[in-house]
Amino acid sequence: MKLSTLYLGEIELNDEEVLTFENGVPGFQDQKQFVLLELDGNPAFKVLQSVKQENLAFVVTNPFLIEAKYEFELDESVKKQLKIQNESDVQVWNIVTVQDPFEQSTINLKGPIVINIKEKLAKQLLLSESDYSTKHPIKGGELKHAGTNEKSR
Repeated sequence: MKLSTLYLGEIELNDEEVLTFENGVPGFQDQKQFVLLELDGNPAFKVLQSVKQENLAFVVTNPFLIEAKYEFELDESVKKQLKIQNESDVQVWNIVTVQDPFEQSTINLKGPIVINIKEKLAKQLLLSESDYSTKHPIKGGELKHAGTNEKSR
């Protein structure tokens, strides 16, 4: 199917690439289908694009590139909801608030997006019992190993 996107224009999309957020994304509960898109020339960042709403897209990154010791526990209800059987099926992404200049951009470490890539199910969590910030500075982050996405612990 063809998909109009905020950052990449019109693209061709396979149905198998669509991620389902059963409860939507906080603030956009009616938006339940998204796709994770590559940004050409920038492997450290991706775009989480709504399938139904062209103007709804989030820049995301692997949190471990910014904060190597980032960790949180997935409770059993989340594992069940996302049908997580193996840790290797899990990816973690966090939303970036892009600023100009880019060095002032921040990452929301308090709201990780957990994806079961095998089942194509996703959920944004709210880590209420953590000291992580919704506006953690990207500047000073590693951003070295752009091809990796370690799992939550």
